[in-house]
Amino acid sequence: MRQNIYDNLEFFNAYKMLRETDDNYNDLLEQPAMKRLLPDLTDKRVLDLGCGFGNNCMDFIKRGAKNVTGVDISQRMLRAAKHNHSHGGITYIHLPLEDLHILDGEYDFIYSSLCFHYIEDFDKLISDIYHLTSNGGTLLFSQEHPIATASSDSAGHYLSNTDGLPFAYCMNDYQYEGVRSIDWFVDGVIKYHRTMSTVMNTLCDNGFIIQSVVEPVPDKLALEKRNSLSKEFIKPCFLIIKAKKI
Repeated sequence: MRQNIYDNLEFFNAYKMLRETDDNYNDLLEQPAMKRLLPDLTDKRVLDLGCGFGNNCMDFIKRGAKNVTGVDISQRMLRAAKHNHSHGGITYIHLPLEDLHILDGEYDFIYSSLCFHYIEDFDKLISDIYHLTSNGGTLLFSQEHPIATASSDSAGHYLSNTDGLPFAYCMNDYQYEGVRSIDWFVDGVIKYHRTMSTVMNTLCDNGFIIQSVVEPVPDKLALEKRNSLSKEFIKPCFLIIKAKKI
């Protein structure tokens, strides 16, 4: 099932407003961890899957990439990307990730930020990515952590002590993979839960060699800006994996 939730105007506007704040989880937690894992991009051909507003596409150009192709299912996202992050070395393509197999060429570095949990057929996605990756090329992606996506009734929650401070996290249905429907800005946002072992084994089964697995935690500066990030030491929100095609 494909859902283009980012072209829902209510969702898009709410998400855009979130990303424009200076204390969002992406900028304080996920993006710093992703940037620490970036390879040398000098003269590299780069593919950004779920490129969104195009911020990372422009960053890759500034890091020396030869060219960058940004792919996204959302027309609204791509319009914003072309308006705010246009460059002669960047090409934006309107394409669902389910249709990656129609792309031509090879890429030295394939990147995706918080997109893969929207894709139902993870095995096909990774197979398509593998065939688009040049020999020796790198895949770096983040997704919602399987602990965060597990509860099929979206009932995962923190337990708090008598002072109101969280000390534990409860979830259910971790081993039951499949669709999850949550309310986030709008009702019925569709995501897909898969276990940590499924994520890692699918990469290996398709020929990738896993190089790094990161469950990012906030640094001191991030905690000073947003103290609620301390909950990441109880339950991680994000999973980041770096893999290589030999």
